[in-house]
Amino acid sequence: MPRIKKFDHVGITVADLDAVTEFFVSLGMHVAGRVDGMEGEFLETVCAIPGSRTDVVMLLAEDGATGIELSSFERPDHGPGLPEAMANELGIRNVAFEVEDLRGMVAGLQAEGYELVGGIGEYQGSWQMAYVRGPEGILVALAQPI
Repeated sequence: MPRIKKFDHVGITVADLDAVTEFFVSLGMHVAGRVDGMEGEFLETVCAIPGSRTDVVMLLAEDGATGIELSSFERPDHGPGLPEAMANELGIRNVAFEVEDLRGMVAGLQAEGYELVGGIGEYQGSWQMAYVRGPEGILVALAQPI
């Protein structure tokens, strides 16, 4: 059986594409591309949603190795998610980033109205980490080596 070649991106479906894009850009990612009004055979084949139409933004971290693909569907309208889901709920739990200044980043996010889910924890004297809930309930893990 063929093997995975590399990890490429995580896809997140959102309601407010611009607000969520702005959030990830404020964390240090950059917009690598945007397609508005994607529709047709490709999208319908991959998603198995006839008549679908979506806008897509691809974001990359500073290293450019892995990205986040944000999609916002115009057709059909997005379905409800669980924006307050906690870490023990099944499914993709969070998007994680290594940062240079965890406390500074948390303070900046709090100044923008985002809150810590718990607190800043330390793991065996080697890492500090915190969960922040971003727009639309997206859970972001921020970690810094000590």
